[in-house]
Amino acid sequence: MVDHGIRDYRVAKQKAAERLGVGSRGSLPGNAEIESAVAEHLALFGGESHEDRLRLMRVAALSAMELLAPFTPRLVGPVLSGTADENSAVNLHVFADSPEAIAMELTDMGVSYKPYERRLKSRRDQIDTFAGFEFHHSHSPIQATVFPVDGIRQAPMSPIDGKPMRRVDSDGVQALLEHI
Repeated sequence: MVDHGIRDYRVAKQKAAERLGVGSRGSLPGNAEIESAVAEHLALFGGESHEDRLRLMRVAALSAMELLAPFTPRLVGPVLSGTADENSAVNLHVFADSPEAIAMELTDMGVSYKPYERRLKSRRDQIDTFAGFEFHHSHSPIQATVFPVDGIRQAPMSPIDGKPMRRVDSDGVQALLEHI
């Protein structure tokens, strides 16, 4: 996943199974095992360059969070967990009455963006589609996925472990930066 920039666990598993000639789902590792192996790989082989990249991405996250402060941004994903690589984007969850409010704010700030949609599990058997906006800030790609204002109370399910996604506010990101 690290060497080829694959972010989708299902795709990574399929590629690995094809290379190994394994067809059964039962013999493939779970997403949590894969994330643990990615973290171990980055710790062993990433060294200072990985730490520097992670620091820069977390600084970019903090700056983007300040930019989007009216929308109560939260950092999620590989930049938060420490498994980000050169192919990763900074993933933020933002909260607004409508995605258009985020688009208007970005436009008013002169930020060029590209809209996207992201499908996330909000409950065990429920997948919802959320609007988002991708833009570059502080030399990093930022992906801001928009949730309803009350969505701050319940994070979507993590594709890694099926539990609510871990989210941190700007104070949490600042604390991460102090411990690198």
